[in-house]
Formats: sequence, C-alpha cells, structure tokens
Amino acid sequence: MIWAHVRQEVRQMRFEELYGRRHRRELTMAEAAEILGVTERTFRRWSGRYDTEGTEGLQDRRIGRPSGRAVPVDEALRMVTLYETRYTGWTVKHFHERWQAEHGGTRSYTWTKKTLQAAGQVVRAPRRGAHRKKRPRKPLPGMMLHQDGSTHEWVPGCQWDLIVTLDDTTSDLYSAVFVEEEGTMSSFQGLREVIETRGLFSSLYTDRGSHYWYTAEAGGKVDQTRLTQVHRSLQQLGVRLIPAYSPEARGRSERAFRTLQDRLPKELALAGITERAAANRYLTEQFLPQYTDRFMVPATEPGTAFIPWVGTTLAEILCVQDERVLAKDNTVRYQGLSLQIPQDPHRFHYVKVTVRVHEYPDGTLAVFHGPRCLAGYHADGRLIEPEGEARSQKDATPRSRHRPIVDPRPTVRDSMSAHG
Repeated sequence: MIWAHVRQEVRQMRFEELYGRRHRRELTMAEAAEILGVTERTFRRWSGRYDTEGTEGLQDRRIGRPSGRAVPVDEALRMVTLYETRYTGWTVKHFHERWQAEHGGTRSYTWTKKTLQAAGQVVRAPRRGAHRKKRPRKPLPGMMLHQDGSTHEWVPGCQWDLIVTLDDTTSDLYSAVFVEEEGTMSSFQGLREVIETRGLFSSLYTDRGSHYWYTAEAGGKVDQTRLTQVHRSLQQLGVRLIPAYSPEARGRSERAFRTLQDRLPKELALAGITERAAANRYLTEQFLPQYTDRFMVPATEPGTAFIPWVGTTLAEILCVQDERVLAKDNTVRYQGLSLQIPQDPHRFHYVKVTVRVHEYPDGTLAVFHGPRCLAGYHADGRLIEPEGEARSQKDATPRSRHRPIVDPRPTVRDSMSAHG
C-alpha cells in the first residue's frame, strides 16, 4: 500500500498543476487530459470532484474494494471445465451458442472467449495487419520521451553503448551518456537526469529490451503484468511506459542514432578523445548544445507538459529493489554479498523479517524495513558508518547543461551523514 499512496500523491501533484493551467486558459481540457494520460471525460469528472471535495476528491476509491461486476470464480471454473471435458476443439462462437442453449450460460461471448484464452483452452487469433500512417509529433515537450541505446565503435577500437533520452516533440536530446553496457542502471541514469533538470514527463516510448519489458518469447508481445525494475519505477512516478514493436515505430530515435553514429565519432576523433569519461564530458559540454541548435524542431504549441518533481527522493525510486528475508544472524544475502544489519535501538532483532534491498546506479546499497532505512553499504558490502561519511552522488551521470528545476531532496546517505 505504500507505493499505492505514492502513486496517488504523484497523480494529485500532476492533476493540481494541470488544473491550475486549465483555469488560467493555458491548456484546453483535452490537452490537459492527454498530458495526464486520462480521457477528457475523466479529467472533467476529477475537476468536479476537486471543486467540491478538494484533494479528498482525488483519492482512488477503488483501492481495497472488490469489483461488483466480477464473475464468481466457481461459475468461470464450471464453464472452463465444461469446455475442456465435452467441447474441446470447438470454436468459441460455436461453444458459446451451445453453452447458452443447453447449459444455461448467461455470460457474453467476449467474456467466454477471454476466460477460455486465459485458461489456455483456446489460442488468440493473429491480428490482421493495419494500415499504418506516420504518427504526428506530440504538441508539447514532455508529453512523450524516447529512450534507446546504440552499440557502436564511437572511438577506434572501443565499442560502447550510447544511452539517449530525447523528446518526441522537439527531438531535443535531454540526456546522452556512454556506458559499458545498456541495462537497468543506465536507464535509471538517463531518467533521473531528465526528471531532475526538466521535470516529470507523461510517457516513455522504448523498445522491448529485457530491462524495460518481460516477453514470453523473443519478439513476442510484452507482459503488462510482470514489471521490470524500470517499469516498476515509472509506474510509481505515474509515467506510462509504451512498447515499440518495430524499428519503424521508433523512427525518431532511429534517425537520431543514424545522425549520432555519423557525426559523433568524427567529432571525438577531432577532439583527440579516446576515454569514456572524457567522451561523456565532451557530450555534455560541447556536442549536445551544438546538436540541439542544429536539429531541434520547434513545438507546434507554446508551453510544456513537464511538471517539476517535488515528491519522494528520486534515488529511492530509480533504483533496483528486491525483497529479502533476514537470516538468524541478522544478515541479508544479496548478489553474493552478506549485508550485516547493525544493532537497532528500536528493535531487538530482525530475524526472519522481510526487508527491501535498494541497489543504486553507483553500486552502493541500502536495506529498508518498510519506509525506514536500516543501513547503507558500499558496493563491496561494507557498512557505511553514519559518522564522517562524505556524501557521494548516487548518479555518476555528468550533469546536464540545464539547471535543475528543484534541488533533489537528501538521499539515505545524506540523512545518515547529517545525523552523524
């Protein structure tokens, strides 16, 4: 329930920002609804509840309440068992007609089909190919961002992955960083830099890489129910993750990489750069401003969909989170490390207690019990002592050329140093 409340706070923060802009006539009702990721009717209904009830009217009233229209489990089981034992191999349409005519079935054809598909009794029919059109750009910056990686020989003899986060509206590169290998941590680096310097955005468009999505088979449909670490963090932030099913669907990011692979190696060679750290500094300080001046496209409408981030510390959301159970000696096993929980004045021990391990992009770790941090650790598992520990930035990504919208709140290690 903790993250359910965090998501509600994020939704309330985003709504109040857009509600104010709507009343100042900076946005239409339809534009505000699209930025928030809801229908115009939903935004209008929330606005009415906000006018009469204030922030209480924005609470999600579905939490904790069972659906009143849910079909009883035993009825669904009887229908599936009937199909499995007497009508195996029948089409859903044929079975549905017989079920209603002879067995007293009252449910719709769509419910019958989806229930049989979920039970594995029938397979989904392949969808017909659609007539495709070029998708227009979003009207405001921050409505949709693209994130992707490209493996290339950026300097002679070295292949690195370039992780880029760009805007669908303007093609502005908000973040670009060279890493050894694309993955969860590199995605967190790019997302944190964008949110700290620009604000919270509405949606992220990515490929079906394993750090973004789970897929049952290579090239197959993504699983919306099993969340990767990146998907989980975006859901906590209220950002919609959208999968792309072909390189053509990611046309803007593919064209950007084509330009980067052509120009950037030449620029790095001209500057005499051969090391990754120097290449990242060159990206931030020189190349990105020049790229923006040359390739940035103006938005079709004035304004922005970015909302300043004022919520929970980003470092505690944009990190890997795994649950563990403490051993009898108050230790946690994580990635081959044994993390010793120090003595706690508030509790005798944590034996067999479920805790949550946070792994940050810089390799450091922390162990949480609910919302409370029990201890922080170096990358090798050594305990970070509260006394005399200098705060090191969790995100090693070079700072953007833009100033932050808000100063990031102190992280776990900040708090431990401050109370030391």
